[in-house]
Amino acid sequence: MKIVLGVCASIAAYKSAILIRMLVKEGAEVKVIMTPGASDFITPLTLSTLSKNPVFSEYSDRKSGQWNNHVELAAWADIILIAPTTANTIAKMANGICDNLLLATYLSAKSKVAFAPAMDLDMYLHPAVIANIAKLKDNGNIIIPAETGELASGLIGEGRMAEPENIISFIEDYFCKSISLKGKKAIVTAGPTYERIDAVRFIGNYSSGKMGISIANELKNNGADVTLILGPSHQNNIDSSIKVIKVESAIEMYNACIAQADESDIIVMSAAVADYTPSIVSNIKIKKTENKLILNLEKTSDILHKLGEDKKPKQILVGFALETDNEYDNAVDKLNKKNLDFIVLNSMNDNGAGFQYDTNKITIIDKELKSQVFELKSKKDVAKDIVNKIIKLSVPNEK
Repeated sequence: MKIVLGVCASIAAYKSAILIRMLVKEGAEVKVIMTPGASDFITPLTLSTLSKNPVFSEYSDRKSGQWNNHVELAAWADIILIAPTTANTIAKMANGICDNLLLATYLSAKSKVAFAPAMDLDMYLHPAVIANIAKLKDNGNIIIPAETGELASGLIGEGRMAEPENIISFIEDYFCKSISLKGKKAIVTAGPTYERIDAVRFIGNYSSGKMGISIANELKNNGADVTLILGPSHQNNIDSSIKVIKVESAIEMYNACIAQADESDIIVMSAAVADYTPSIVSNIKIKKTENKLILNLEKTSDILHKLGEDKKPKQILVGFALETDNEYDNAVDKLNKKNLDFIVLNSMNDNGAGFQYDTNKITIIDKELKSQVFELKSKKDVAKDIVNKIIKLSVPNEK
C-alpha cells in the first residue's frame, strides 16, 4: 500500500511519527508532505527517518533545484491520508484553495483522501468547520472522526485526533471494503427523463438523481468499475472516476443501457424513466391559440423488462418501485415480471422519502420474497444498505 501522509501544523503532529512507524510495520510505503507550519511541531528529519523517504514541504528543493511534482505524488498514492488535519487546512480543502504542496497534491488526487481532524472542541463544533467537513464528505473525502479526550488547551471534549492504532484500523477496514467488488462492472441509472412536446416544453418528473448517484458512488467505493447513465440532473457530487453517460429521453436511456448491459455484472435501475412519451413532437414552440391542447402519448420502451429478459447467469439486476398504493403487491409484481434479483420499494406516503429529499426510507424485497425494512436515513446511508445487499449476492464469502 502506497500512502501519502499529509501532516499539518497541529500539536497532534507528534502522533504522525507513531502513525508512520505503525504503517511501515504493516508493510506500507509512506511519503510525507508537511504544510509550512508543521515543522514547528515536529521535525522533517524525524518523519524522514521513520518513513525511510524524503519529506516534502516545498514545491522545489532549493539546494538541488529539484521540483517536487505534486501530480506525480498524487498519482503514486493508493490513498492520501492527512493526519492531523487542522481547521485551516480543512477550510482550504473544502474551498479549493491551493497555497502549499499538500493542497496541490490533494487537488490532484486520483485516489481516495482520508482526513483526521485535530483541533480544540469549540473549533471542532464551530458551524463553519462543520460545514467545511460536510462539504469534504460530499466531495467523496473520508473523515476519520475526532475522538473525545484531553485537548492541548486543557479542556476535555471532542476534537482530539484519532489515535494512530484507530487510524490504522480505519484504513485497513476501508481497503478491505474497497476491494469487495473489485473486477466487477456496474451500471447505474439515475435521474428523470424528459420527453419533448415541442422546442421548449417536455413531460418530466421530480426525480433529482440523488439516490442513483449515491448508489454509483458507493459501488465505486467498494471497488466496482461504474458507469452512471444520468438523466437531466443538477447534481454534481459524482466520484470523478465514475464514467458518466448523460441522456435526456427514455429512448436515449434505453439505448445507453442496452449498449452497456452485456459487459455488466451489476445493473441498478434507479432512474425515474417516463412510461409515456408524446407520439408527435413539434420542432417549434406550440402557440397558445386553442382552449385545449390534446397530447397523444405512446408507451416508452420498457428498459427493465428488456434487461430482465436478456439477463445473463450471475448478472445482478436491481429495480426500484416508487408506489402510492398497494405498495408491496405492486413491488412484488414488478420483481417477478422483470426477473429482478431484488427490488427497492419506496412509498410516497412516507415523510422524507421519494423525489428531491436528501433522505429515503426503503424496503428491500428479494426473489424469495424476503423483506427487509429500513428506517428513514440519508440517501448515502440507504445506498450502503443497497450495495451491501449486492455484495452478499455477488461475493460468495459475504453470503
